[in-house]
Amino acid sequence: MDRFVGMAVFAKVVESASFAAAARHFDISPAMVSKHVRRLEERLGVRLLNRTTRRVSATEVGQNYYERCLRILSEVEDAERAAGDLQAAPRGLLRVTTSVSFGAHQLAPAIADYLVAYPDVSVDLILKHNFLDLVEERIDLAIRQGQLSDSSLITKKLYAVEMVLCASPGYLAANGMPQQPRDLVKHDCLIYTYAASGTWTFTDPNGKGEVVRISGRVLADSGDALLTFALKDTGIVLAPDYLVADALSAGRLIRLLPEYKTPATLVYAVYPHSNFLSAKTRTFIDFLAARFAQLPQMKRDGFNGGPNAGATPDLREVA
Repeated sequence: MDRFVGMAVFAKVVESASFAAAARHFDISPAMVSKHVRRLEERLGVRLLNRTTRRVSATEVGQNYYERCLRILSEVEDAERAAGDLQAAPRGLLRVTTSVSFGAHQLAPAIADYLVAYPDVSVDLILKHNFLDLVEERIDLAIRQGQLSDSSLITKKLYAVEMVLCASPGYLAANGMPQQPRDLVKHDCLIYTYAASGTWTFTDPNGKGEVVRISGRVLADSGDALLTFALKDTGIVLAPDYLVADALSAGRLIRLLPEYKTPATLVYAVYPHSNFLSAKTRTFIDFLAARFAQLPQMKRDGFNGGPNAGATPDLREVA
C-alpha cells in the first residue's frame, strides 16, 4: 500500500477519533481503514492507536507520529500544488541550447522579448557547436538546424533559414563575379565544417537543380568566423540570411546568383518529452513559432522562393 495514503488515513482516524468517519472521508470500507493502520503499526513496530468499543485515541507514540504525519502530508500537498502551478503558469528557469551563431543572432533577441512577456521565467542559454544530451544535461529545449538524426526526442519545425551566397567587393574585384553556379568551381569557397559535403546545390528559376563541387582553403566550424573571412576578401560564403543581412545592407558583402535558389536550412525545436510539457517550455516554443512565422515567406519555404519551392529538383552534378 502507498505509505502516504496510509499516513493520511491514520491522521484522519486520529482527527475524527473514528474508523467509520475516516472510511467515509476516503470512500473506503472501515475494514480497509483498519488494514492501513495495521500495516503502519507492523512496519513501525509500535502501537499507534488505543481501540475500545466506544472510542479510538492515539497512543503517546501515535500522537507524536500523527503530528509528524500532518507536517509531512502538508509538505506533499505543497509540493504537488507547486508542481501544478509550474505546469499551469510559465515560471522558473528555462534551460535552452542551440548553436553559437544562431543563438547570438536569432535566439538571444527572441529570448529578450519572451522575458518581457513572461517576467516569472528566467533563461539559461547554452551555446554549443555540438549537440548536448538534453536528458543528461537537464535541458528543457534545444533549437537545432538541418537534418536531425532519429531519436526519441520530440521535434517541432519552426521555420526555414534562407542560405545566401555572397562575397566581398574586394574578393570579386580580384577574382571576378560568378555568372552561374558552375563558375564556383574556379573560386575559393568558405566551407562550414558541419555541412562539408564538398557540394553546394542550386535551383534555377525553372526548377532545374545543379550540384556544384566546391573547394577552398578555409574550413571552419563557426558561421561568424566564415563571415569574418568573407569580409576579409578570403572567399565566397554560403551563409544563413541572419548572419549576413547587416553586411549585405551595408554593402560590405554582395549577394551572388540571386536568381538561383538554395535549399533552406530547417530550424526545429527539440525537447525530451511530449507529455506534461511545462508551461515555460510550451509558451517559449509557441512564442518562437509565432515570431518566425512573421518572417517573409521566402525565408520559410523548403527551397527559398520560386514557383517550385520545396520541390525535389532534377539535380545534375558539375565536377
